[in-house]
Parts: sequence; structure tokens; C-alpha cells
Amino acid sequence: MAKENNRSLNKKMLERVIIMHNLIKSGVYPNINHIRRHYLEQTGYSTLGEATVYRDIDALRVYFGAPLEFDRGKNGYYYTDETWDLALNNISAKDVFYLAAVKTLLANFSDTPLYGEISQVIDFVIDTQMSGRSALLDRIAIPPTPKVVIDQENWNIIMNALRENKIIEFDYNGRWNTSTTHRKVRPYHILLDDGMCFLFGWDENAEKGKGGERLFYINRVKNLTETGSRFQLPERHDFASRCSGGRFGAFIDSHPTRYEIAFYGSSRQYVKDCIWTEDQVITDNDETDTTTIRFTTSQSLKVMEWVLAQGKNARPLAPDGFVKWWKDEIRGMMKNAGL
Repeated sequence: MAKENNRSLNKKMLERVIIMHNLIKSGVYPNINHIRRHYLEQTGYSTLGEATVYRDIDALRVYFGAPLEFDRGKNGYYYTDETWDLALNNISAKDVFYLAAVKTLLANFSDTPLYGEISQVIDFVIDTQMSGRSALLDRIAIPPTPKVVIDQENWNIIMNALRENKIIEFDYNGRWNTSTTHRKVRPYHILLDDGMCFLFGWDENAEKGKGGERLFYINRVKNLTETGSRFQLPERHDFASRCSGGRFGAFIDSHPTRYEIAFYGSSRQYVKDCIWTEDQVITDNDETDTTTIRFTTSQSLKVMEWVLAQGKNARPLAPDGFVKWWKDEIRGMMKNAGL
């Protein structure tokens, strides 16, 4: 990113530059005092130094390539190319609306550092367009869902490790293995799934020291430190490529499996409403009131949760091991229900 006297070209400076640009673009040939007055009127701030305005003028020329000159006769600045514009000013009102909608859609992560960082960027773009919030935004809402709160310090360490490909170490309590284990991980991705944040990467302590790819729920990470050691990011490191075309969320198995599941009643339409995998084949049989889906994925646990969520309206047909697992789950539920 560009620098201003060894400082980042930050949000505050961009705000000033955009206000200054719009004033110059209007053709009023503003001078330094005019720019200062206009900025204070627009923002409601009480002060703006003359030296700051001169630095912003330099920023327009150097960082944004503005064809900016000073007309001594008119005692003000102007653009030698009247068609020139800031890239930010080319964002359409429609795009501004969609940016604001994205912020709403991220509401599930409102208590995470990710939401705060993205919100700042979105708010800045919207505010600098002077568009305000569209009334239509109030018609887009996210149903209430469980929220998680992520430790800011842990988040910063993980993000820095992702940027610099650095190995991290931490203690972890898993979903199945609840005892505390120590992990040494090469972070590949942050995954966002249903309001939860996961870390996907290579765990050097997995498989008795042989290593393996693992998912970690970030809220269970404790005593996190950055080792300082770097790793080479694999050419093929994205999580989606591990799912064998499945779209069931943050979970992977070692091997892809071919599934066949029958849906009944109201679940027949439900299964046809979405693309669950890249290779899905859906077959309707109205005579038996059945819709069957066949697909491949390596996300067995998520598929099981998906089937169980449909209750009596879903029945796995293949593979045999998955069918047995499903029946065991039903037996367990019957036992808990006293049946």
C-alpha cells in the first residue's frame, strides 16, 4: 500500500482526498483555504492543518495519478483532463447497495474481528459515495442464529500467520477428542460456516507425527503462539478441492464416498431446491412419492446431519457403512426417548 511519510494511506486520508477531489471536479478552482473550509463543513470536524492539505494534494498526484495543476489566474486547483475521476467514484449506486447488503449478510459474524474489519471497509466506501443507506437495505435481514466471540489476539496471530505463511502452535480440545492436545499447524485457510470460524491447515502433530490436514474450530484454540518458522504453501491448498464437489460445509474425510439417499413427502421438494454437490443426480418417482439423490462427497458427518435433519422423510440407501451408521444413530435416539 502507498505510504504517506512512512504512514499508511489510511481511511482518514482517503476520506480527505475524496472530498477534495469532488470539490476540484466541480470546477470551482478551490485553493488551500477553500479546501479546508469545505472539508470541515462536510465532516463536521473542527480543524484541518494546511500542511495536511498539501500532503493530500501530493497524494492525489502521486498515488492516484491525478492530472492536477494550479491556475494562478483563478487562484485554485483544477484537472487538466476533465474526464479523469477517482476509481472509487466509479462505483455505481447499485454496487454501493450490494456492498451494504454484504455487510448485512455477514451479521452472523458480528462478534468476530472479521466482521469489524470488513465493516470498516464497506462503511468507508458507502460513506465516501455520500449515498447513505438505501431504504431497501432494511428489507434484507438475517434470521437470528447462534453467535461466537473470537479472541482478538488469537485472530491477529492467525491472520498474520496466513499473510506470512508462518507456522503456529496451540493447545486444542476437539469435538470427539475432548482432552487437550498440542498442535503445530501450517495455516492454509479461514473457513466461515454457519456463524462459525474454522482454521484449515496441515497439522504436523497429526497421525503420530506423520502430519495431516485438519480443521480447527478457532474458539477452541488456546495458548496460541507464532513460531517464526515459515512454510511453503502447497500449490493446491484450497479447502473446496478436498470436498469432492460437496457443498455441505466445513468438514472433510480422507476419502470421497458415493451416496444414495431417498427423500419422501415435503422433503422431496427441499432436496431439489439446491445444488448439494457438483455431480448430483436427482430422480423423481411420483408413484412411490420418492425423490432419490445420488452424489459424491468427502463430508460424511455433514451428510449424516443433513439426513437426520429431515427425520422420517429421508432414508440413506448407500453406501452400506453409512446406512449402518444412520441406523445406529436412530437406535441411539430411540434409547434416549425411552422407546
